[in-house]
Amino acid sequence: MSAIYRLPRSILDQTFAHFRSCGRGRRECQVLWISPWDAPHTISKAVHPEHEAHCGSFVLDDRWLNDFWFRVAEENLGVRIQVHTHPSEAFHSATDDAFPIVHTIGFLSLVIPNFALGPIGFEDAFLTEIQEDGRWSEVPIAERLVLT
Repeated sequence: MSAIYRLPRSILDQTFAHFRSCGRGRRECQVLWISPWDAPHTISKAVHPEHEAHCGSFVLDDRWLNDFWFRVAEENLGVRIQVHTHPSEAFHSATDDAFPIVHTIGFLSLVIPNFALGPIGFEDAFLTEIQEDGRWSEVPIAERLVLT
C-alpha cells in the first residue's frame, strides 16, 4: 500500500512563501518535505535548498546538498516529497523524471503551476510517484496528501 502523508497547513503555507520569495514569479524553485524516521508519514519541515534558479529549471548547490544529507542523517530525518514550481502548467518533465532527489519506489514529486502565484493549495498541481519499474506515474493528490 502506498503511503499517505499528513501535511500541516503551516508547512504548505511556508512552501508557497519560499516559492514566491525565491522564484518571484519568474524562476522555478524547490522545497523538500521531510519527516523523522520514527514518524515518517507526518511531514515536519519544509526545507528550501540552496539552488540556482531559472525560468524553466533549477540546479541544487552541490556543497549544500552534501551537507544536507549529513544533516538529515544526524537528525534521523528523511526526504518524503520533493515539491517544485513550473512557469505555467504543472507536469513532470523529462528532467524532473531523470533527476529526483531520491530514487526510491514510492517517492513523490509534486509540481505547483504558475510559479506558485495562485491560491495556496493543490489546485492544478501535479503529483507523481516512482513505480516499481522505476518510471513515474501520476497519482491523485487526495490519495497521498492530507492537510492537517
